[in-house]
Amino acid sequence: MPISINHQPYDLPDDPRVSLLDFIRHDAGQSGTKKGCDHGQCGACTVLVNGVRINSCLSLAVMHDGDEVTTIEGLGTIDQPSALQKAFLEHDGFQCGYCTPGQICSATALIEEIRAGWPSDATGDVEQAPKLTDEEIRERMSGNLCRCGAYPNIIAAIREVAETEL
Repeated sequence: MPISINHQPYDLPDDPRVSLLDFIRHDAGQSGTKKGCDHGQCGACTVLVNGVRINSCLSLAVMHDGDEVTTIEGLGTIDQPSALQKAFLEHDGFQCGYCTPGQICSATALIEEIRAGWPSDATGDVEQAPKLTDEEIRERMSGNLCRCGAYPNIIAAIREVAETEL
């Protein structure tokens, strides 16, 4: 089976050493996903694989045979942005914008995790559904770094969307 990126099928690379990040950017031509540290420490390369967020720089493309990968391009378009993309604009949730694609992919997964009742390290009572607090959002977004320091605006954008969708 081929890999699917934003609902488009692609044949897997012949070279088993190609990272998912490089495959997305070079073979699939989806340049929204960024290469930051290339060590899984910054989150700029965050994408969704079958709805779960991963650092695409740490995964090999050949490991995703038959998987559905969603990048920032698959979440919305310029004409029809996702609710989170709109909220990031409205709340000024970025400055340079380099981390923004990974931040938005991660925030998309965050909302789904809370909807599914998945606890995090910040969840007070793991037997209860997690509550949408700033601490909960910060914990769940801790794998995505912003060198510009737009964190309060990022949290505000996520909170706005999560409160309407949860």
